[in-house]
Amino acid sequence: MNRRHYLKTLAAALPLAHTAAAAAPTPIQLHCDLLLDPAREKEMLANYRKVYLPTISKQPGFVSVQLLKLRSELQGKGPAGCTYRLNISFQTEEQRVKWVASADHQRVWPSVENTLLGQKFIALLYDRVA
Repeated sequence: MNRRHYLKTLAAALPLAHTAAAAAPTPIQLHCDLLLDPAREKEMLANYRKVYLPTISKQPGFVSVQLLKLRSELQGKGPAGCTYRLNISFQTEEQRVKWVASADHQRVWPSVENTLLGQKFIALLYDRVA
């Protein structure tokens, strides 16, 4: 095994990988604070896991999705009545918009949305900067 040769090859490739990563757009994140009907919490969690999550995970440009439950307000006030936050990340905003307009989204989102109350959710779109 010629370690020196492999190390030189790796060292030559690293600047190219760094340049490609720097040129790639950073993913977007959509944060949705959900106003959940407390009586339907188990239903929402089951629908999220069994219906929504498997479908969104297969979408073009999908990066990640997280469902978070508020533990406590450490400083300031969270959105009134919103105990859950849905964080969705796609490679681009265009891919996220295509997901929202897709037949798959129209089929699976109501399984979560139907367990929400009133305004249902607050949606904030973020660009990752670092």
